[in-house]
Amino acid sequence: MPPETKPQGERIAKLLARAGVASRREVERMIADGRVAIDGKVLDTPATIIPNLKGVSVDGKPVAQAEPARVFAFHKPSGLITAERDPRGRPTIYTALRNALPKGAPRVMPVGRLDLNTEGLLLLTNDGELKRALELPASNVPRTYRARAFGDVSQSQLDELIEGVEIDGVRYGKIEADLDGGKGRNQWILLTLTEGKNREVRRVLEYLGLQVSRLLRVGYGPFNLGDLPRGAVAEIPQVQVERLRKSLRK
Repeated sequence: MPPETKPQGERIAKLLARAGVASRREVERMIADGRVAIDGKVLDTPATIIPNLKGVSVDGKPVAQAEPARVFAFHKPSGLITAERDPRGRPTIYTALRNALPKGAPRVMPVGRLDLNTEGLLLLTNDGELKRALELPASNVPRTYRARAFGDVSQSQLDELIEGVEIDGVRYGKIEADLDGGKGRNQWILLTLTEGKNREVRRVLEYLGLQVSRLLRVGYGPFNLGDLPRGAVAEIPQVQVERLRKSLRK
């Protein structure tokens, strides 16, 4: 018997994620809900292998072929929700992005989240696969924050965070933390971590008896906030995006 030949192409969920429809996990949910079709036939499994997105539709609308991956740096102001819409009617990042993104920019998705009252660097991309790779703890992509906190803390206490800490049954991994200036009991602290659990920085500093009054993300992976003005967007050069892609595949 002739050897079995593997179907040519990639999983449809992966291609749709790369095309910026949604993350791969969200695409799989869309397929389960019967929202994805090929040549008019509703798809029932995300394991479908296809060579390209020709004939694929989502909610009855044809899907365009994937554009090259693009990444934008956004200086998120405090007071914005990192979501497309908010049931409570609060302003979202997309409210600000309408005017901040350059003309002709593709539909973009945030890489991770920043809390309502957290500001600073938020990466945006049109590539769902790249988004997922940057978010996964297994990728070990560093996130760096500057926190202004009130209270007493020593560098030796911060050094102990390198071993991680457990708070209310939740384990937080390695955190590199350093005092970064301040006066009296108002301290600036610089923290670098790779997990990015929900409200991780605030919870860890509160565990140390500190009150966080301001929190900024100043770095994500190889990219830094720098002097990007609050509310502004800057596109990451394509050569840096490709370098990032290659580093994540290692």
